[in-house]
Amino acid sequence: MDHPADLWPALDYRAWRETALTLQLWTQIVGKVRLALTPWVNHSWQVPLYVSARGLTTGPIPASKEILELEFDFLTHRLLVRTSRNEETWIDLPGQSVAEFFLTLRDVLRKMGIRVAINELPNEMPNPIRFSEDRAHATYDVGAAQRFWRALIQADRIFKLFRSGFLGKVSPVHFFWGSFDLAVTRFSGRKAPPHPGGVPHLPDAVAREAYSHEVSSAGFWPGSDVFPRAAFYSYAYPEPPGYRAHAVTPGAAFDQSLGEYILPYDTLRVAGDPDAKLLDFLSTSYAAAADGGNWDRAALECALGEPGKVRAV
Repeated sequence: MDHPADLWPALDYRAWRETALTLQLWTQIVGKVRLALTPWVNHSWQVPLYVSARGLTTGPIPASKEILELEFDFLTHRLLVRTSRNEETWIDLPGQSVAEFFLTLRDVLRKMGIRVAINELPNEMPNPIRFSEDRAHATYDVGAAQRFWRALIQADRIFKLFRSGFLGKVSPVHFFWGSFDLAVTRFSGRKAPPHPGGVPHLPDAVAREAYSHEVSSAGFWPGSDVFPRAAFYSYAYPEPPGYRAHAVTPGAAFDQSLGEYILPYDTLRVAGDPDAKLLDFLSTSYAAAADGGNWDRAALECALGEPGKVRAV
């Protein structure tokens, strides 16, 4: 039987920082290809990537009358590029700078007859460099990338279980390449006050559309220079009265500087039952938003889904 610490591998942000930054920029390039070719969907749900059996995938992207799919394969360490015309090729990830990756992918797509223009400036990152000019970020540690993906597999699995316990509007489990995190969001069904915007390197119109309705959102990120440790998070928009004082799972706490509840990844991975602990964090931090915001919990919630079992009505 797998030990919890094996299923939830160690993620030391400082040790794999350069790989994380390079990979984040690569996912932004791929994500922006999807953005440029896909009709807009509420809350930018048309742009994320998804955890797959091999890594992270765009899923099907409309390309003229065909389908394009791009997938980061963290087993062979390639970007797979394929279409519904039975075209398939790949870009090896080790040894690529951001500029080389961007130019190579552009050429691959052109050879497939897909011409797409994207905004070359990274989103939600400080001191952005145009993709075609960025040769500073060129680090790819295969072991670190694979450990990150393995952690995403576990988080994705539990997020999807948590998602099943809600009858109201709830997002798919998305990997957002701008903020480089995996997220799932529940909605009260009510409109929210206009978001103030001001998210660095993200258009205010995008932020306002994303937060057009009241939410309780939770996710997982591998760390950043601002918060250099992997963690699970949960926040509410708008933040209701008493939100920060709500009791959540032991080991988690509200971070005043981030404005979110935080459960450190290292705390979770050494727990006796990481699955149960993460579910409890998701549930108790959601309850903080739902109780404080007077959500109609009786109408919105249900038992967690079970495989092959029709939900009773």
